[in-house]
Amino acid sequence: MFKPAIIAALILTNMSLPALGESTGLRRLTLRSDTLGWEAVGKVMIGKTGYCTGVLLRTDIVLTAAHCLFAKDTGARRDPKNLVFMAGLRDGKSVATRRVRRAVLPLQYRPRGGDPRVNIQNDVALLQLEQPIAAASAAPFLVKSLSQMGREVSVVSYARGRDETLSWQKKCDVIGTHKSLAAFSCDVYFGSSGAPVFDRSGSRARIVSIISSGRREQGKTVAWGMDLAGLVPELMAAFRSGKGVF
Repeated sequence: MFKPAIIAALILTNMSLPALGESTGLRRLTLRSDTLGWEAVGKVMIGKTGYCTGVLLRTDIVLTAAHCLFAKDTGARRDPKNLVFMAGLRDGKSVATRRVRRAVLPLQYRPRGGDPRVNIQNDVALLQLEQPIAAASAAPFLVKSLSQMGREVSVVSYARGRDETLSWQKKCDVIGTHKSLAAFSCDVYFGSSGAPVFDRSGSRARIVSIISSGRREQGKTVAWGMDLAGLVPELMAAFRSGKGVF
């Protein structure tokens, strides 16, 4: 997930960079009452030990990062049927656990090589579950355009060192935006790939991006994401047509 500084330099060039506010720390969602409203965020298990973060967009559709579907060492595409989504996983217990049936990702995404900016812009995958998860148990979130978000966002994720329970950063900043890319000051790490970035200015949080990659330097993190407003409808249409679905 974490990229060399050269990528950061490439992306930050031409970005609009506002003054940053005060970010809040991570809050571990330990109790069942803490996870109320966030049950749709869960862990995408990759084999026995690997994982990413994912979030329900429909009762049977999970949004995560495209690079989670490729082996790090070989770049080989993973069989979606070897993935499992655990909604609201908290200390070994999930609201619901479902196997993945099939997946789709943008044709522009290249797991090896290519323009890093283009890859981050397209680092999105949709997973269709074998069986839906009742909305009463885990209510899916809607997507909102990146251009409509404010300067403050919120992230719910798993990561190395905090992988047993969701952690919520109530407030972090939009460092900059350029076209369909965005940089955030959110506290993410390995395992946070695919974590939803929320705009909470409305009555219910909406997803404006997901975490694609990032870098840590001197105790601070810069995370990168993309605009989902055009990608998600395209990938939903691909599920209906079967184009690019595996």
